[in-house]
Amino acid sequence: MSAILDLDGKSNLFMAGAVCAGTAVGCLAGYLLARRRLNTNILTKRSNVLLKVDEAITKYVMDHSLREPAILTELKKETFGSLGRASMMLVAAEESQFFRLILKMLNAKKTIEVGVFTGYNTLSMAMALPDDGKVVACDINDKFADVARRYWKKAGLDNKIDLRIQPAVDTLDELIAAGESGTYDFVFIDADKPNYDNYYERALTLVRSGGMIALDNVLWDGKVADPSEAGKATLALRAINEKVKNDERVEITMLLLGDGVTLAMKN
Repeated sequence: MSAILDLDGKSNLFMAGAVCAGTAVGCLAGYLLARRRLNTNILTKRSNVLLKVDEAITKYVMDHSLREPAILTELKKETFGSLGRASMMLVAAEESQFFRLILKMLNAKKTIEVGVFTGYNTLSMAMALPDDGKVVACDINDKFADVARRYWKKAGLDNKIDLRIQPAVDTLDELIAAGESGTYDFVFIDADKPNYDNYYERALTLVRSGGMIALDNVLWDGKVADPSEAGKATLALRAINEKVKNDERVEITMLLLGDGVTLAMKN
């Protein structure tokens, strides 16, 4: 989602996650620029018009930044071609690429994904890890996981992925009980929204100092900013957004990428 100011100085939401498909620095810089202009507008009562991202600009950004491996493109096409509306759960290609960049910046070896679906982002993360790297993949749907397993094996990276088909809270608790607290580099949370707080707290236990947690869908198609929206998932996301913002255990930023993603680095 990308914030746009109209001439009245009001903030609108526009789907434009691809703008952040470039480097981590570029994405963060764009976010900070938008925030700076928004704050200036509020304080001075002057109007500032930000770049309105139309289809042509989105296409340009994707054409000049997205590097989607062929195996991921194939998996994406099968997911969208065979799973109908459920395919909307697939992580955006530009967001997944952004995470690969983050993993390499962190020199990550151990990661966790909460919410696997057909395994697109799981495979993407495995690609960014060294030969002895590991992704603990948490999901409850074995049907979708069957698609994931085929592509992980086809890519020759299934040895890096430890799939656990059970409630993610159980898997995270098992990892903690096994003495793995403070040993993970990155945790991606993209599952049932009412459990985000449970996942976040356990992720904080499992990641090392300097490790990172990414929470997906934090804008929830703009519903979190609409007071008239009071669905269970919306309320849960508002709560976790407020909690993370004020959590002194982490350094954070919320990015206008995809449906909104918060990055929290453990102090």
